[in-house]
Amino acid sequence: MTIQDFHQRLAALGAKPVHIGRITRAWLRGVPLDTGTRRQKTEDFLPLSVRQALPQLSAELDGLARLSAEHPGGDGSARLLVELADRQQVESVLLPRGGLCVSSQVGCAVGCVFCMTGKSGLLRQLSTAEILAQVALARRYRAVKKVVFMGMGEPAHNLDNVLQAIDLLGTEGGIGQRNLVFSTVGDLRVFERLPQQQVKPALALSLHTTNAALRQQLLPRAPRIDPEELVELGEAYARQIDYPIQYQWTLLKGINDSQEEMDGILRLLKGKYAIMNVIPYNSLEADEFQRPDADRIEQIMRYLHSNGVLTKVRNSAGQDIDGGCGQLRAWAADLMQRKRAHASPSLLLAGER
Repeated sequence: MTIQDFHQRLAALGAKPVHIGRITRAWLRGVPLDTGTRRQKTEDFLPLSVRQALPQLSAELDGLARLSAEHPGGDGSARLLVELADRQQVESVLLPRGGLCVSSQVGCAVGCVFCMTGKSGLLRQLSTAEILAQVALARRYRAVKKVVFMGMGEPAHNLDNVLQAIDLLGTEGGIGQRNLVFSTVGDLRVFERLPQQQVKPALALSLHTTNAALRQQLLPRAPRIDPEELVELGEAYARQIDYPIQYQWTLLKGINDSQEEMDGILRLLKGKYAIMNVIPYNSLEADEFQRPDADRIEQIMRYLHSNGVLTKVRNSAGQDIDGGCGQLRAWAADLMQRKRAHASPSLLLAGER
């Protein structure tokens, strides 16, 4: 079901725009579709034909995103493995202090070498409704005041659906536009489209290095935008919306943690309307990449901050549960594959019916 389908079916049942708006807001808040207000009961507001159809519509919306597994972290986060209607899986993350990280694609085409999601490639796009369904699902468990598009996928590669989701969350979903964060490796279409939006989200740009050649190695299928150009494009948007750009820097030991890189950050970001988010890599034993030592991370923070670049360390939520984006989905896929390998043909067929 798409958002357009949902609204058209309500209209065909006799719902007016005011009815459709209230039902949409109820869904996005994670409450029953027939939820009324303190002053007006549903039966005094919605047409009978609409009320009678709501259970079926609710079941279809619930089927867009179902909780498959939940992995709480010691930091107050919780990683959610979400199953879609076609049984593909994506990840959402409940963040501390009312945040939610959502996915925009099943897999990703950018292929960042340090990202688990990129290793699977792009399987398919998420519809606007599937993106919003992650918010509706999360709000059944806790309040969500901020939504960041930093989960599985590259939002710029699913631009129309992501921007429609942002508009609906900022209008009907009750989330302030600066609490909606569009994260991207950089795409010229983003800088053309975001200023035209009704809801203009905050922007996070994945920088990772100030060296154009190294960036091409780390982000092999990202658009060929030099770091200098990317920062200038970000600065223009920041000044337009009067809100700083978040620059993301996944910190990799021996790769982008050198003094030369730190000086490059000062060259690019000093005096800019920007925040540098340093994200130490979430290492696993078998990884070819590792996070720098704690002392080196502290040195980097002090150096950048003392030289005029506002810098924060952003550890990935749920690190104690190997919570890097895509790891939970990869774990579930591996578990399913092992179950299939040990199941008898008759049991396998029975389980797939």
